[in-house]
Amino acid sequence: RETLARTEVDGVVVTHGTDALEETSYMADLLLDPKKPLVFTAAMRNNSEMGADGPRNVLASVRVASCKEAAGAGAMIVFNERVLAARDWPLAGQVAGGAALCLCLALYPPGVLGLGRDRLAARLLGAAALTAALLLPAAVRWTGELPLGGGLAAAVVLVAAGEEIAFRGALFAAFERAWGGPAAVLGTTLAWTAAHVLSHPPGFLPAVAAAGLLLGCWRLYARDLVGPMLAHIVADLAL
Repeated sequence: RETLARTEVDGVVVTHGTDALEETSYMADLLLDPKKPLVFTAAMRNNSEMGADGPRNVLASVRVASCKEAAGAGAMIVFNERVLAARDWPLAGQVAGGAALCLCLALYPPGVLGLGRDRLAARLLGAAALTAALLLPAAVRWTGELPLGGGLAAAVVLVAAGEEIAFRGALFAAFERAWGGPAAVLGTTLAWTAAHVLSHPPGFLPAVAAAGLLLGCWRLYARDLVGPMLAHIVADLAL
């Protein structure tokens, strides 16, 4: 409050962790009722990782904070080239989207989707192996930061589970029934990569495609979705 009140300050940028970004910015909007731009930002990938988004988010935040038109808009979140009012941070939309994807469970029996409690030990072992494969490129660059937490973590879990059910569950089953297993792997990998075009930097899309190909091959040859689902959830929480 004191910083915002200083005459030489045009706006304030707050760098924040993603675990409680929405809660902190919303609280600041309610308690401070800022008349000058108050911008919160964060990053999903650190500077040692491919497609690091921190510097880009900070630069965009400074531009917003120095913009006269942003005065009186309350606390804001600048993230992934988007400017949002803190009170409108779309956490509820992420949860709703993940829940909608999970509705694909109704399209096929669990066995067709690769779900079930049979071979549970093998499925969990596969999940551990897939998780290691997905995290290995980032493990050597880990900075010690904790994974996501709070409401954002719950949304990440639901979205990751929903994506697996939709892409390598229902869509995979449909492709495999129509054109066979290899076409199902290729088709779901392409669809999976295309679905991430708007939410990921172009340089990160090859990694997305590689992850989709790995999980699709596991789905085909192990006849299992539990492993890909758990690996996807852990990777999204960690990265």
